[in-house]
Amino acid sequence: MSSMKTALPMSLLALAFSVGGAAARELRPEDINTASIASIGTEKSGPGDPDPAIVRLQVLLDRAGSSPGVIDGLSGENVDKAVAGFEAMNNLPVDGRLDPEVASRLEGNAPVVESYVVSAEDAAGLVDKIPEDYGEKAKMQSLGYTSVAEKLSERFHMGIDLVHALNPASQFAPGDTVWVVNPGPPREGKVKRIEADRKTGQVLAYAADGSLLAVYPATIGSEDNPAPSGKHKVKGVARMPVYRYDPKRNFKQGKNNKVLTIPKGPNGPVGTVWIDLTEPTYGIHGTPEPKLIDKVGSHGCVRLTNWDAEELAAMVKPGVMVDFVNRSSATPK
Repeated sequence: MSSMKTALPMSLLALAFSVGGAAARELRPEDINTASIASIGTEKSGPGDPDPAIVRLQVLLDRAGSSPGVIDGLSGENVDKAVAGFEAMNNLPVDGRLDPEVASRLEGNAPVVESYVVSAEDAAGLVDKIPEDYGEKAKMQSLGYTSVAEKLSERFHMGIDLVHALNPASQFAPGDTVWVVNPGPPREGKVKRIEADRKTGQVLAYAADGSLLAVYPATIGSEDNPAPSGKHKVKGVARMPVYRYDPKRNFKQGKNNKVLTIPKGPNGPVGTVWIDLTEPTYGIHGTPEPKLIDKVGSHGCVRLTNWDAEELAAMVKPGVMVDFVNRSSATPK
């Protein structure tokens, strides 16, 4: 992986972009780097336009350990939940509102958008497309990324639309310099206990002393396939797992009636990591569709973005308790 580079003169990339075929507000790296998160809610963006201040807020929350999920510059529940998670981590009243106290604790002078040079490695291992049908998936050698832009979007926790908005003229070829956000290094620590909160759609990771290490937005089951209840334990972690599809044991996809082995890859059904639980067939895992976290139900498991699942997996060991709860906020218990 190429390293972050010193930012180029930002005025060179003051380019307009379009979303959904309609002209969108110009988005420049310096607009994000100089945005005031205290202004959120006072300035209006066009429908679907990334708000520079919200991009900045999402990056700052991610750096602080309270994940907003996909960094896309759009307001919504996952941003509010990340603010609530940050409040809980800092022993502030938890209401999910960006008040002056929260803003002052989050804000810093470091830029959140930086330049990055696309490497040859970034362009390796791509696939043409990902079929919907599991039977077709099973025929593939891997379920990799379909473009360099998609690979970079996940590496830097970004929505693909934001990647293109910041780089409207880029071909993302090796050697190209592009703009990305810098979400900071992964959280580190030892997780003693995990709460999967079905009511708020969050996963909360606690240290042995009871402090809150990290908070993630999550899809936790669905009405048709509810998540388990009660307490379970982490059994183990599998990175880049293959996925065994069994329609009799789990769920039925399309017309597939036979057991299938779906190859590994970030666009596989469980993404890049599987945290196995002692409850058979259940786990905490990644996803091929990070923008759908806590917006579309899962088949009973706990689904995180790939990067959040990877971060959590690095902090757990077999025996960590996973408690499925229904709370109204991220307040530590």
